[in-house]
Amino acid sequence: MNIHEYQGKQLFRDAGLAVQEGVHCTTVEQALAAYDSLGGNVVAVKSQIHAGGRGKGTLYDPESGDVVMEGGVKIAFNREDVENYAQNILGNILVTKQTGEEGKLVSNLYVEGGCKIAHEYYLAILVDREEKMPLIMASCEGGVDIEEVAEETPEAIFKVHVDPSVGLLPEQAEGLANSLGLTGLSIDSFVENVSGLFDLFVSKDCAMVEINPMVRTEDDKIVLLDAKVGFDENALFRHPDIVELRDLSEEEPTEVRAKASDLSYVKLDGNIGCLVNGAGLAMATMDVIKLYGGEPANFLDVGGGANEEQVTTAFGIIMEDPNVKGILVNIFGGIMRCDIIARGVIAATQALALEDPLVVRLVGTNFEEGRRILAESGLNIHTAETLAEGAKMIVELVGGDSQ
Repeated sequence: MNIHEYQGKQLFRDAGLAVQEGVHCTTVEQALAAYDSLGGNVVAVKSQIHAGGRGKGTLYDPESGDVVMEGGVKIAFNREDVENYAQNILGNILVTKQTGEEGKLVSNLYVEGGCKIAHEYYLAILVDREEKMPLIMASCEGGVDIEEVAEETPEAIFKVHVDPSVGLLPEQAEGLANSLGLTGLSIDSFVENVSGLFDLFVSKDCAMVEINPMVRTEDDKIVLLDAKVGFDENALFRHPDIVELRDLSEEEPTEVRAKASDLSYVKLDGNIGCLVNGAGLAMATMDVIKLYGGEPANFLDVGGGANEEQVTTAFGIIMEDPNVKGILVNIFGGIMRCDIIARGVIAATQALALEDPLVVRLVGTNFEEGRRILAESGLNIHTAETLAEGAKMIVELVGGDSQ
């Protein structure tokens, strides 16, 4: 689960970390009031969406599609600038490298006090799954795309693994500070902030914390000028305060609906819908579809105990994607009986008046009964005995390049 920058900044502020004063706004009038309340001549007017690259993004009018303004993060030197930027950002579509071509509608702004920057750095904390521990990454190349730095000058990225049972050791934090070339008071400020960030990362069950840029001011203080924070959804039950920060308008609507029905769904770019039980089987199904020249339109795991209603809901979610031209159902009946799945498939096909090709592969508990139910339904449902057969069949039916 991701949150907005202004929400992350408040978490940082509550943790005693160094951030600039800022105000969350949803209207131009609020942005102007925020500028007045900050009492400075220079402020940053920042679009708030769940995606990086805002500063280099492009704003489009949602109706005409015309370019409104380049850049979703602007430095304002007076009240007129704030008004102009707020008008051009709010209510428009921001497209960045991370949003895709469709972009995201900007409904929130963050007006933040300026600071005198001596140097920009990059800092991130994430989970290294291979090492099974948190990883802190830092670089002197802040304010730019870290992917480019990693590709062109990987030696400019410094890494430290931290044992969460021990915590970030002072010598580790100081070592990072030295690697970044910090001296004097800036070392103490960096150690204090990175230690606080790591404590926040662990205590809030974060999946990632990224600061780009983290800056050193002219008086040698470290300030966190960004806040990209994501959380492990499996741990949200421990953090009702974090759950309240969720902005569902920033999430894929079908994914939100699926979650409400206890279905695991992720939208993809292909045209073959997948309905599978079990995450591993779902991944294998997508792989085999690609092997035969097709492109999966989604990851959808109905779980081990889905009922007819959930299967119908799953079909409805898949069909909400206009790119879907066919569906492959791949079920291994264990806890979930194949006859129940078959009835759910029939109910969904009838309820949704499904016309696109549908291939069903059932194996496991009551699979013979399930296949019989499908065969006697009188509906245009194709059955397959193996995953390879099912994947090849659906790819051919949607006009793919089956091998």
